[in-house]
Amino acid sequence: MTSVNVTEFRKHLPAYLDKVKEGEEVYLTNRGKVIARIVPEVDPAEQARALLSKLRKTAIVGDIESPVSDAQWTADEDNL
Repeated sequence: MTSVNVTEFRKHLPAYLDKVKEGEEVYLTNRGKVIARIVPEVDPAEQARALLSKLRKTAIVGDIESPVSDAQWTADEDNL
């Protein structure tokens, strides 16, 4: 994370944009207060693939349709 005031940002715009291209976030400040944040563009498809890859490590694969026991389902009878 880089924090820079607006005047400095204007003077060195190409250098700060290069930092953003490399994946760094740049925070613009005015009188010491953050007024904007410049972040690198993220491809939504790539972001989704990364999330699925992360979830794949925690997923449990199994049969969710078969009954767990031989007990009769009585939910309908209880609510009639």
